Amino acid sequence: MSDDDSLLEYSEIVTKMFGSEDDGFEFYNNYAYEKGFSVRKEYCEWDNGHNDRTLRKFVCSCEGFRAEKEVRREIKKRRPRNITRCGCRAQLVIAQDPNTEQWYVKDFIDEHNHPMTEPDLACFLRSHRRISDDQKAEIVQLQISGIRKHQIMDIMIRRYGGYDKVGFTSRDLYNFCHRNKTETLSGGDARTIISYMTESKHRDPDFFFQYKTDGRGHLTGLLWCDFQCQMDYRAFGDVVVFDGTYKTNRYNLTLVPFVGVNHHKSTVLFSCGILSHEDTESYVWLLRSFCDAMIQKHPVSVITDGDRAMQKAISIVWLNSSHRLCVWHIEVCIARNLHTQDLKDKVRGFLYDRCSIEKIERKWIAFLAKEKVTDKDSWLYQMYEMREIWCAAYHAGKCYLGLRSNQRSESLHSRIQFNLDRKMTLLELIQHVDHCLSKLRSNEAYLDFQASSKPCLQLDASTIEKEAANLFTPSVYFADVQYSVKAADKCYWIETIDGYDIVEYIVGRVDKGDKQYYVKCEICVVERKLKEISCSCLKLQSLGTPCSHIFFVLGRRGEHKLPDSCVLERWTRGAKRGFPPIRKSAMYDYSDSLQRYHELHNISQTTSFVASQSLEAYGRLKRVLHEEAAMIPPNGGENGGKRFGPVLPQALDVDSADVFDPIHVPGRGAPKKKLKKQCSLKMCRIYDLPKISGTILYNGNVCCSACKRIIFI
Repeated sequence: MSDDDSLLEYSEIVTKMFGSEDDGFEFYNNYAYEKGFSVRKEYCEWDNGHNDRTLRKFVCSCEGFRAEKEVRREIKKRRPRNITRCGCRAQLVIAQDPNTEQWYVKDFIDEHNHPMTEPDLACFLRSHRRISDDQKAEIVQLQISGIRKHQIMDIMIRRYGGYDKVGFTSRDLYNFCHRNKTETLSGGDARTIISYMTESKHRDPDFFFQYKTDGRGHLTGLLWCDFQCQMDYRAFGDVVVFDGTYKTNRYNLTLVPFVGVNHHKSTVLFSCGILSHEDTESYVWLLRSFCDAMIQKHPVSVITDGDRAMQKAISIVWLNSSHRLCVWHIEVCIARNLHTQDLKDKVRGFLYDRCSIEKIERKWIAFLAKEKVTDKDSWLYQMYEMREIWCAAYHAGKCYLGLRSNQRSESLHSRIQFNLDRKMTLLELIQHVDHCLSKLRSNEAYLDFQASSKPCLQLDASTIEKEAANLFTPSVYFADVQYSVKAADKCYWIETIDGYDIVEYIVGRVDKGDKQYYVKCEICVVERKLKEISCSCLKLQSLGTPCSHIFFVLGRRGEHKLPDSCVLERWTRGAKRGFPPIRKSAMYDYSDSLQRYHELHNISQTTSFVASQSLEAYGRLKRVLHEEAAMIPPNGGENGGKRFGPVLPQALDVDSADVFDPIHVPGRGAPKKKLKKQCSLKMCRIYDLPKISGTILYNGNVCCSACKRIIFI
């Protein structure tokens, strides 16, 4: 820059007037960005009442020197930062005119004793790194959606067109997320979630939650569910699968989701619980709280893993519910505890054999006698005592809807754990569970839409097949019912036993050998019409859909309509017809200002894309936005009491002072062994000598800096 240009620039700056101190700082900071240096606020003066500032001094960030005590400090916990202060005298001093209340330039020095930063590196200077309010709101939304912080940074860089245009670094993003979490949890993690639950109940009176604490007030258990979960349980709560998952939060508490199957054969979440200890007392409290939430409606059947405390709690709370252990867990136990293939096959036979109870009991007695199992502490004898909750013969004809394992629960666990880690707070855990719940409900909404139209069938489809396709949801029809309809062609008639009001058909199947099935039809005496129908294969009772033998008999009788006993309402398209569809979560209720921001953001995003296609429209929209932005006060980069996420976690005016954060509990099982760091140096040998960090000489030997062992030389 020539001397004339420098003089002109100097005269323009010293004659500047500002409406406020912040305006002066913004001007000097923008000027510094163009030149390649950073600024900071330094000295200030106040009026006589010490109420308002009357003078402010802005200096170059290289002004002054580092304190001598910091340089000479011997004990340093961290590596000292690079020295950036070199006594630069560049500054801008502004003062307020008491008459006009305008700020004028009192002093300006533009002489630097250090080189300026390159233009593409000026974005890393401290005063030029600030996260704006709109960026903070977007970061919080992405974080709640389960996106990692480094991925959020990548999204921002791509959106703004480069690292130098974002306005902040990844470290600034991490610091903001930490500050935002600290402010949200300022009252404590447990108090925050109790306040959130209480505020949710104020907004929705049907929202349910219960919690318990220990003698010292620390949170030890929590269960919650919204109104839609309760409606789902009323419609699909005949079979419940639940299991605990670990390593989901910083306290190592166990997350216990209660899941089931909806009318689309998809996973549905009924409720979710958190426990600090997996003992019988804790599970009894959890199950009783679940019953309180569901108006004391107990499930017909329950599937769990092999946890003994869970089994005992179910026998105490759900006395009349059928309880079955997960088949996959039994298979794992068989492979782990038995070492001969012959013995594994015999025990596996008990797992899948669906014979009568009398026959399976005789098989067990013969098996124990042959294998000489007399020790009551042995694994085989313990499995014999637990046979009623894992052998298939004891569950024949019971309603499990085709489920034999807790795969539904494990599937939800994998989805929940996809973005979870051990450092998560309870609030983040609840937000993430709610996010997964919203995904399940959006998937259900899409399947409901798919079920609103009729399926495409073959032209030669029978009348009863068409009716079944219209009654059942497409997922159930194509997965189960259609298979039974086609398999009916393999059935053949053996004999008919005609009674007064009951007609029994003996049916066989080509692919089942000599096995016979008995289909019983209950007939209305007056009208001689079919009232009810059942089959000895018990598929209708266990799975809830008609078997091939029933379809064969209906076709033989010339029936054109499925009896009501063959249509389980929970599998039909109208399974939730009487329940209001509430699929939106209250977790995403934002403040009025953020709601307006989201609306404007969506409108401006569409408008910006359309305007970018035309140079004239682009200039017009850009001019309008710049004019509007000039009327808005600048953002200082600090939170300033603003909140950028959902409003529910901010409702901290609830009386929860007696609830403290949970105590960290040890994990289950043996602790993992720490693996020794492997050294890449081939000459490193292990000796029973003192281990010294760093590569130094010790008694003529060298200490390896990689594995900190002595290397013999």
